[in-house]
Amino acid sequence: MLRVRLKYLTCALVALTFPASVWATNGYFTHGSSVAEKGLAGAGVAYSQDSLAASNNPAGMVWQGNRYDVGLALFAPMRKYSAKGGPAIPAGSPCGPCPFSIGDGDQSIDSENESFLIPQFGYNWMLDNDRSIGISVFGNGGMNTEYKGGTAIAGPPTGPANALLQGTYGAGTAGVDLSQLFISTTYSAKISESSSWGISGIIAYQRFEAKGLAGFAGFSTDPANLSDNDHDSSTGVGLRIGYQAELSPGFRFGVAYQPEMDMSEFDDYAGLFANEGDFNIPSNYTIGVSVDVGSDAVFIADVQRINYEDVEAVSNPFSNLTEECFVGVADSCLGGSDGAGFGWEDIVILKLGYQWQDGDMTWRVGYSAGDQPIPSSEVLFNILAPGVMKEHITFGFTKQIDAASSLNFAAMYAPSNSVDGDNPLDTTQVIELEMDQYELALSYNRSFQ
Repeated sequence: MLRVRLKYLTCALVALTFPASVWATNGYFTHGSSVAEKGLAGAGVAYSQDSLAASNNPAGMVWQGNRYDVGLALFAPMRKYSAKGGPAIPAGSPCGPCPFSIGDGDQSIDSENESFLIPQFGYNWMLDNDRSIGISVFGNGGMNTEYKGGTAIAGPPTGPANALLQGTYGAGTAGVDLSQLFISTTYSAKISESSSWGISGIIAYQRFEAKGLAGFAGFSTDPANLSDNDHDSSTGVGLRIGYQAELSPGFRFGVAYQPEMDMSEFDDYAGLFANEGDFNIPSNYTIGVSVDVGSDAVFIADVQRINYEDVEAVSNPFSNLTEECFVGVADSCLGGSDGAGFGWEDIVILKLGYQWQDGDMTWRVGYSAGDQPIPSSEVLFNILAPGVMKEHITFGFTKQIDAASSLNFAAMYAPSNSVDGDNPLDTTQVIELEMDQYELALSYNRSFQ
């Protein structure tokens, strides 16, 4: 048995060698980790179904028995920006100070990088009838943008004239690549025959790269560590706790909470992110219920809150740059203790799922709706990270292969959503961010003694 366990734990480590996880659904948090949850639009804090349950509610692991789950998703985010109007001062014109405009007139560019393969892995081992230990490997991310071509118009702060520069921000191909990988080790135990609790210790790993931002060097506390420094990495540890209970026959309740995770700094981007490259993982919590509908179906509802305002690099407004850094307040420049960021706000998401049994098939549908984190005042910098999605429509099923194994499938479509607002560096120009998404996911699970 030990050999079997080591075999599947090794699979989890192999998952680390895959390309960076790429998601971009609720901000940069995935809409659901396991394939079963994906089919329910991510709902399941009160209704766990597999060994990826710890990503949502650690308390659900003790009900899963001895099993493993391994899967792969094909994710396709379609992202673009458009800039209309401007430039306030054409290239070659005297200026002082000079505004900054996207494009020489209207400009629209689609991001490269539109399809990604993302692995997932989970393993649960029962210590006895009432306790379990499990491992789950899953990810977040989704700021993997790459805008080739395009132009910008800018000049030195005191003239003598604007110049036509290559690239979205005037410094060549622009974009960022953020991925977050979590290895969650979970202890879960029954409190009674109808309730449980669980706690996960989480090891987190981040990778980040930024390109095409050198034009902001004059407004960074550390210009050498602002842009085009290849990938840098960051690590940290955290925890997630959860509770799950059947309060009355067929009615279940669940809640889970993850505090903010303190991560090591991105030293190679200390001149971009506030507090010298600090990029923590925000706190988040989920509360939900599930209700049996007859003997063969269940309705599931979750409410999730993601506290992006925990993380200054993500939530500090761009106005810190224009209103304070521009007049000499160094702490408000990029990389400073109050450095400008992406201006993201906290978001709340409602997730609804319906699941029913039909012979050896389990069918799932889901819908989620919620906030998106980007205010209209923050569109300029969020060309890099257009996490504007608000809705997800999902479908999935499980096909029972035999008494011990099954195959799971899920599909997701996120309808196009957009945010537009004035360019804060040239208010004659309106910038629009737009994205839609598609995903197909497949997994295999097996139970064992």
